[in-house]
Amino acid sequence: MSIDEFSRYDVSRRQMLRLSALLTASGALPLLKAYEARAEVADVPLRIGYLPITDATPLLVAHGKGFFEEAGIKAEKPVRLRSWAQVLEAFISGQVNAVHLLSPMTVWARFASKAPAKVVAWNHTSGSGLSVLPHINSVKDLGVTTVAIPFWYSIHNVVLQVLLRENGLKPVSKRTGTPAADEVNLVVMAPADMVPALASKQISGYIVAEPFNAASEALGVGKILRFTGDVWKDHACCLVFMHERDIQQRPEWVQRAVNAMVKAQLWTREHRAETAALLSKDNPNQYTPHSVEVLSKVLAPPEADDAAYIKAGAIKHPDWRERRIDFQPYPYPSFTEELIRRLRETLVEGDRAFLDTLDPAAAGRELVDDRFVKKAVVAAGGMAAFGLPESFTRTEVVTA
Repeated sequence: MSIDEFSRYDVSRRQMLRLSALLTASGALPLLKAYEARAEVADVPLRIGYLPITDATPLLVAHGKGFFEEAGIKAEKPVRLRSWAQVLEAFISGQVNAVHLLSPMTVWARFASKAPAKVVAWNHTSGSGLSVLPHINSVKDLGVTTVAIPFWYSIHNVVLQVLLRENGLKPVSKRTGTPAADEVNLVVMAPADMVPALASKQISGYIVAEPFNAASEALGVGKILRFTGDVWKDHACCLVFMHERDIQQRPEWVQRAVNAMVKAQLWTREHRAETAALLSKDNPNQYTPHSVEVLSKVLAPPEADDAAYIKAGAIKHPDWRERRIDFQPYPYPSFTEELIRRLRETLVEGDRAFLDTLDPAAAGRELVDDRFVKKAVVAAGGMAAFGLPESFTRTEVVTA
């Protein structure tokens, strides 16, 4: 692997600005009209849009292992996209009808752009980290430097700011000038650009989904300072987002699709090394541009890794027994409510006034439809099948 491999997936700042425009009611309107036209076609097959990151694993496994077909769903080969802007544009316009989206992005899409869509399941838990230059040994060392995030409305931004505040640092967004000693400048950057930016020392660190943290380790350009799942226990990162029209008019179709996704999560938990091979660039489907080596570091890491990360301080809560990435599909209401509360105190660019109007519990009920995944989980053996207590409630644990 070389840093040059990432340059082919470059995403410009222009696309990031486009994403910001899409997630407004006026910006989304032309795409919603396009969707209305496409929605008139009956029996549309399942069309998945995704980014080539481990967040997309269950959707890709369900396709690669034929679980959608087994469930009676006609599914086209998932469409690999290059940016969150492309994912959202393809979804809102109806070019695809199922995507994985950053959990805070679903809040923004539903309540800021008024997208008629709902979360039907979690795609995975944890699976992200804060990677930094080798000489940085603590969060406090990030003062007066620049750290990249994948988007303002991301769990990465939320968790990073928890870490910064706990260490006496203030997140800022400065286009010019130098941050103060107690400030950390945040910049939005495409995940594929982060490894080269760290290698060239344009940034001091980045917080993002895998396998880009594993990639910086493999290339020797950075190290993991903290895992996000070691700050917010078992947090959701990406969620499965589907059109409300499909949920209302094709509920059995949605149920079958969710059944296949749940089956894929169970299969992945039991076949981690095989999953890395399935997702790799060497697989005939070429779902991602990543090597088996890098993907295995995330999906099937050696047992010795945890001891090394505990010693280095990347893991401070070993009693949580967090996996680098894990899979369970049920969308706990407590997470959505806590996420909305924390978004209110998180620095984000753009119009954020809509956040102040949301009641966390009511917004969670409007955003998430858990009927399908709850039924699928019960049929698969309950939450115990995912190594969790037999309950659809939990208490959120967030500590730096």
